[in-house]
Amino acid sequence: MGRSGVLGLSAAFVILFTVMVSATAQRRPEQANARDLIADLDASDPAARVKAACGLRDLGDAAADAIVPLTRLLADGSPVDARVCVRRWWRGGSDAVTTPGEQAASVLASVGSSALPALLGALKQDAWIARRNAAWALGAIDDRRAVEPLIQSLRDREPAVREQAAWALGAIDDSAAVQPLVSSLKDDDSRVRKQSAWALGAIDDSRAVDPLVGALADQQADVREQAAWALGTLGDSRALTGLIGALKDTSPDVRRQAAWALGAIGR
Repeated sequence: MGRSGVLGLSAAFVILFTVMVSATAQRRPEQANARDLIADLDASDPAARVKAACGLRDLGDAAADAIVPLTRLLADGSPVDARVCVRRWWRGGSDAVTTPGEQAASVLASVGSSALPALLGALKQDAWIARRNAAWALGAIDDRRAVEPLIQSLRDREPAVREQAAWALGAIDDSAAVQPLVSSLKDDDSRVRKQSAWALGAIDDSRAVDPLVGALADQQADVREQAAWALGTLGDSRALTGLIGALKDTSPDVRRQAAWALGAIGR
């Protein structure tokens, strides 16, 4: 903002008062709307809670006042038709479902780094749904301060939380996550292994090449397919032998992805 010159006391007061009144008049509808939406986050109807969260996201920075109630809402897994709060350009199917917790995570991600402390705390909530939603939001915010807590979440007792933590680490793209993600290629849950392979491809660190080649022998085809994609993204010739072998995989999707990866490496 620019600075004006020195004014007489009465003139300065009149101008200041006029500016304050004008600003208040401009902000009042938005602030009032935010208060109403925050109150609706506690509505008995889950659809109303979803609509309130979507409304807060549309308010942008004004949603920062809702960080605490939104964090509480992260644990809400009540299924709601996703069309409750989408705009006119929605082309999703009629069976698309969302939850208040997912929408709360979306709002917190839109708020940005000011929501980081609350989201980091949510990684330790008792409800696994809250931990999963918090992990997603942290990946969407893309703040490196979340890397170590997310690495800890790779050891969460719930596979869905581990899977989301792996995605978030890939989204943040910090090399500190490479070795923990390599370890997660051996997770008991195939969804976690698949997401870890994707994350390693997204981070693009050569330390992941040999572990990803090993993942081409995973018992689950979708994990093998994701490992082939990641190796193509890494573009390291050390993967050639493994990918050539994957051209004989029993799954056509794996063979197709291996062929793409070989082409990507050969460019």
